[in-house]
Amino acid sequence: MRSYAIRTGLAVAALFAVGACNGTTTGPASAGTVPAGAETIGWSVGPCFGFCPVYSVAVTAQGGVTFDGQRHTAVLGGKTREGGADAYRAIATALAPYRPTTGATTRTQCEQQISDSSAYVVTWTRADGTVTTLQHDGGCRSARNTALVDALKALPQRLGIAAWTKQVTRPGESRG
Repeated sequence: MRSYAIRTGLAVAALFAVGACNGTTTGPASAGTVPAGAETIGWSVGPCFGFCPVYSVAVTAQGGVTFDGQRHTAVLGGKTREGGADAYRAIATALAPYRPTTGATTRTQCEQQISDSSAYVVTWTRADGTVTTLQHDGGCRSARNTALVDALKALPQRLGIAAWTKQVTRPGESRG
C-alpha cells in the first residue's frame, strides 16, 4: 500500500505541476472567469481488494482536466479535455466542506472501519505551490465520510469523464 501511495503521490504531483502552470488568469475577473490564484484540484482513487478503478484526475480553475487511468478503468494512461470553469466551480463547491486548512495534510476520522476499500487523496494546489491534502480511506465509515465518498464518486460525471473512469475487468489482470 505504501508503494502505491508513493506512486500515486508522484502521479498527482506531476498532474498538478502541469495544472499549476495554467492555474492563474491575468487581468480582472469577469462573469464566467475564475479569479487569479485559483487552485488546481486533484484527486486519486487507489486500489481495493477487488477490481476497483485506479486513477488520478486534476482540474484547473479554467476547467482543464488531466486524467491518468492506472488500472481497471475504461481508459488507461493519460487523457485531457476541457471541462469548463463552471465544472471546476462545481467541484470546488462539492469538496469545500472537506477541505483542510490551507497547507495542511489531514486524514479523515473513522467511526467504523471496513477493510479492502479504495483510498482517496484529494489535493488543492495553489499557484504558489502551497498544497493542501485530504487523505481518506473509503472504508472509514461515518455520515460525513459517506457524504465525502458520494461527492468524490460524483466528480467524474461533473467533469464529463465518467466513461473514462468506468470499471473494466480485463483478462489476466489481478485484483487490487
